This record gives sequence, C-alpha cells and structure tokens, in this order.
Amino acid sequence: MTLKRLVDIAVSALALLLLSPALLPLWILIRRRMGSPVLFRQQRGGLGNRPFVFYKFRTMTDARDTKGEMLPDHIRLTTLGRWLRDSSLDELPQLWNVLKGDMSLIGPRPLLADYLNFYDQRQRRRHEVRPGITGWAQVNGRNAISWPEKFELDIWYIENCSLHLDAVIIWGTLKVALGRRGIDRSGDVTMPRFSPNVLALKKEI
Repeated sequence: MTLKRLVDIAVSALALLLLSPALLPLWILIRRRMGSPVLFRQQRGGLGNRPFVFYKFRTMTDARDTKGEMLPDHIRLTTLGRWLRDSSLDELPQLWNVLKGDMSLIGPRPLLADYLNFYDQRQRRRHEVRPGITGWAQVNGRNAISWPEKFELDIWYIENCSLHLDAVIIWGTLKVALGRRGIDRSGDVTMPRFSPNVLALKKEI
C-alpha cells in the first residue's frame, strides 16, 4: 500500500469521524427540503477505467413538466442545493468513496462512466490514478474552463504528482472553496456534457 493511499485512509476516516455531528443535521435538512433520496448516486469512471458508484449530497429536485420530462437544471436547483454547491458541502459523501478505495483525496475528478468510450489515448491517461475529490484542474479553473483544458491539467498532475503537489492542491482548494470561484460555467448551473467532438447541450450533474 502506497503512502498516498495510507494518507487517504487516515484523513478520510478522521474527517468522517469529526464531521459526523454536522453530517446528520445536513442529511435531515436535505431530506426535509428536497425529499428522498438524500444522496445522489451515479456511475463514474475510476482507476483502470473501472466504473464505481459515486456519491454526492442531492442539490436538485425531481420536478417535471406536464409531459413528465425533467425540468432544466437551473429550475430544479434549489436554494439549499446552490448553497451546498457554493460551499462544496455536497462533496462530503465522497469521503466514503475515498475510504472504500474508489477515490483519492487528490486526483482527476471522476467523470461519467459513459465518457469512457469517448476518450482518445491521451485523455484515457486520467484513469492511471484514482480519481479525486479535488485536483489540479479544480484549483486552476474548476468548471469555468473547457474540457480540453481540464484534461491537460489532469494529465499534467499525473505526470508530476507528489505528496508536496497534493498539499499545494489542498491549500488551493480551500482558497477556491472559500472564494466560491469557478463553481459554474457562465450561464450554466452544471458543466456541459463532454463529447469527443463538440460540447453537447445535455448537462452533467
């Protein structure tokens, strides 16, 4: 077991223990405001291109129009949900993903499992390491940068990763979260869905 993995286990376990008094009230608040389920679950691509179940706190309702179609993201995103995103509290359940070994504290953000068939050879390198709760792309633009920029930042991290760089990213993440920078792209509440040729209109949560 690598030192990075030992740090992941120790920090995620300690964080879950210390945050447990806050997680329960947050769970109850989300349940009352947005209903069940409290956790958003989705298949994401992980280490070695293996999909895993990714967890976040729910930030949107399931509101639909008269035809039964899901309403646009900006309508379904609640005031509580936006606060959770702005504060990055919606990411806390991923500490469980880290403890399980699906993710690391630091690494390329896990993307939809559907994207695994879209990557070129260079983009596929992002799966040489465990995906992270935060990463180099998140402290250098987050959702305000393009897909090509994200991938290049992810690959740069893989080629230069170290515990020192991870510490730099953690410090940068705290500054980004406190400054609430790069949470959404201009005019969107979610990052546009990735496609190999164009940015499709469908959104990713």
